[in-house]
Amino acid sequence: MTVYVALLRGVNIGRNRRIAMADLRTSLAGLGYDNVRTYLQSGNVVFVAPEEPEETVASAIEHRLAHDSGMNVGTVVRTAEQLDTLIAQCPIEVGDPTRFLVMFLSRKPDRDRLARMDTASFAPEEMGVGERDVYFSLPEGVRNARLPAFAHKHVSGTATTRNWNTVTRMRALAHGSGERT
Repeated sequence: MTVYVALLRGVNIGRNRRIAMADLRTSLAGLGYDNVRTYLQSGNVVFVAPEEPEETVASAIEHRLAHDSGMNVGTVVRTAEQLDTLIAQCPIEVGDPTRFLVMFLSRKPDRDRLARMDTASFAPEEMGVGERDVYFSLPEGVRNARLPAFAHKHVSGTATTRNWNTVTRMRALAHGSGERT
C-alpha cells in the first residue's frame, strides 16, 4: 500500500466549482482508497491505496469526480516519498512560506524551455525548476505575482499551485501527523 497526495486544480474558488470536502472524501473512498483525509477546502487529499503509477491514480480520481460531481477536475498526484523529495530538493531559498509557491505538474517540465524564459524581468520574483515541479519565491506577495502565470504558459498537462505552508502540512498529513479539515 502507498500513501498518496492528490492536489485538485481549481476547486472551491468560484460558485460553479464547489466540492465539499466530505463529498470528496466519499468519492475517493468509493474508489477503494483508505484513510482518506483532506486539508483545507481547496482540494488537498491524502489517502492510502494500492501502488500504481501516479498518472493512473490521478485519472481514476478525475473520472470519479466527473461522475460524482459532473465537473472535470484536473488532478496531480504524488506519493508521500515524492513529496519528501520535493521539499528536500527545493532549488531556491524559502523565505516567507506564504509567499513561496510550488507548481505541481502532471508531466515533467521541459527544463530547456523553462531555462530559456527571461525571468530577470520579473525580479524580485524568482523561479526554480525541480524534477516534476516548479518553485516560486514571491517576496512582494502572491496576489500580484506575474512569474507563475508566465511559467504556466510554458508547461504542459495539468498544473496546480500550493503555497509552502500547504506543501509542508500535506507532507505532515501524509506521514500521519497534522489535522484533517
